[in-house]
Amino acid sequence: MRHILIIFSIFLISLTIISCSKSSDDGSKSTDNTTTTSTGFFVSVGESGTILTSSDGTSWTERTSGTSNYLFGVTYGNELFVTVGSKGTILTSSDNGTSWTERTSGTSNTLNRVTYGNGTFVTVSWEGTILTSTDGTSWTERTSGTSNTLMGVTYGNSTFVTVGSYGTILTSSDGVTWTSRTSGTSNSLYGVTYGNSTFVTVSESGTIITSPDGTSWTERTSGTSNILIGVTYGNGLFVTVGWEGTILTSSDGITWTERTSGTSKYLLGVTYGNGLFVTVGYLGYSGTIFTSTDGTSWTKRTSGTSNTLIGVTYSQ
Repeated sequence: MRHILIIFSIFLISLTIISCSKSSDDGSKSTDNTTTTSTGFFVSVGESGTILTSSDGTSWTERTSGTSNYLFGVTYGNELFVTVGSKGTILTSSDNGTSWTERTSGTSNTLNRVTYGNGTFVTVSWEGTILTSTDGTSWTERTSGTSNTLMGVTYGNSTFVTVGSYGTILTSSDGVTWTSRTSGTSNSLYGVTYGNSTFVTVSESGTIITSPDGTSWTERTSGTSNILIGVTYGNGLFVTVGWEGTILTSSDGITWTERTSGTSKYLLGVTYGNGLFVTVGYLGYSGTIFTSTDGTSWTKRTSGTSNTLIGVTYSQ
């Protein structure tokens, strides 16, 4: 029961679904495939400052983060990993996720997700808080125009898109000036990604909405009523994950197929890199990691931690 409560508090889902009330106290990285590097490392983050790294998605090494705060999101850009979390925590690493340096965010709000694009890191939070940075070190708060909680962010097609409670969707070309868009749903939106000339955002009740430009959005049939949390794109395939081990795949964002994950617990983050999909979450008393080369067949990996894993990214 303690771990179930932890998961709900981690993702702020219970508060968001019930009342979207403020909390005082979790991939995505840009998936437009524009960032390239020879580094090739997966990084996963989570409960109590947990950070794991892997060169192949199979063998994982725990790193010292220097914080006990929860880490919810992680991204890679400009040869830098950036992870964000509770109490305004921001950490950066320039050496494949091995050593981490804490940065000053300027906010005490929980930072939910972070992405990179157009030379800029963007992280989003409670009360519509948006911070940007060109170097991962110095951060500037921007005016979002909303007080709703923002829970997912991505970059693609020269556009930043952030999503959140009450169906909130905002877009920006530079991370500085943001415009509200009509999502067509009042459901809370948790994850968003870009690929195949399409933005895809996922939500409670299995809601999936797509857009070619971030402006006009169309609801799709997912085939599940489970909460969907993480979503990514790679190798011509969208993959979304969520409650009760749910994994869905789609080649176009319109038609979705449910896959067998091998778990009935909670999958919270997913990414793609080096020919491999990696999803992370919570299973029993251990941090869950599953991998797949095709999005269809999934293999459980040993994480080496008992902590919940929330975010995952790849430096490609």
